[in-house]
Amino acid sequence: MTSRPVSAASSASADALPSAGAQADAAAPSVSAVTALLERSAWFVGAPEALRAGLRAAGRVRTLRAGERLFLRGDPADGIYCVLEGAMRVGAASAAGREALLAVVGPAQWFGEIALFDAGVRTHDAYAERDATLFHVPRAALAALLDATPAWWHAFGLLLAQKLRLAFDAIEESALLPAAPRVARRLLLLATGYGEAGRESGHDVAQKMGGAGVVRVPQEDLALMLALSRQTVNQILRQFERDGLVALRYGEIEIVDAARLEQQAQ
Repeated sequence: MTSRPVSAASSASADALPSAGAQADAAAPSVSAVTALLERSAWFVGAPEALRAGLRAAGRVRTLRAGERLFLRGDPADGIYCVLEGAMRVGAASAAGREALLAVVGPAQWFGEIALFDAGVRTHDAYAERDATLFHVPRAALAALLDATPAWWHAFGLLLAQKLRLAFDAIEESALLPAAPRVARRLLLLATGYGEAGRESGHDVAQKMGGAGVVRVPQEDLALMLALSRQTVNQILRQFERDGLVALRYGEIEIVDAARLEQQAQ
């Protein structure tokens, strides 16, 4: 894993914090490129401008190879992360090797904020699902920002509440919904980003995705996230494909008709 400051090639405000073990990288993204990626996040765009500026200044870009570990359950928390490119796998494994996959976190999604509130350790493991570029804001920098402006806790509270709503939705769905609507709902969440468009109508989701979106998650991982068998998920997806809702390809699922898939999610 490499950690590097944001390149100041296109901005004079690249006062990113140093990080132990940081390696110089000629391919480090410019401030403008990182800003554009961060502003794909609805939470980030909705935060106060001064807070956004503080996060941009304090953050560092980190890269991981596919399968590389970012942290494990029980590790000391070291700040919060936003996925710029690629995807992260967040979950846990039993001593026997059985995996519980909570989420595949993709571009514009933030994670790691729980420990910001309780000063506890990491609650789950995080690995790179594929090659990933992350924006990391260290814990010390976050503490300094929040000590200087306590009102900014509200913004982080909104980020945490967003995750809590999604968790409650998932618990309710697993208890009350048949398998097919659960698969449809998770596909729509993955296609638009957890919390970014999860509460929009099928029409709005289709508009956001231009009528289609690609979910780069293997069927096995989709089954793990929903606590369903891979066979069950495959059967449901094959039916969705016959109905013209999705197109199945190796390692990914294309949503062909988001509005009709939303109807299946009811």
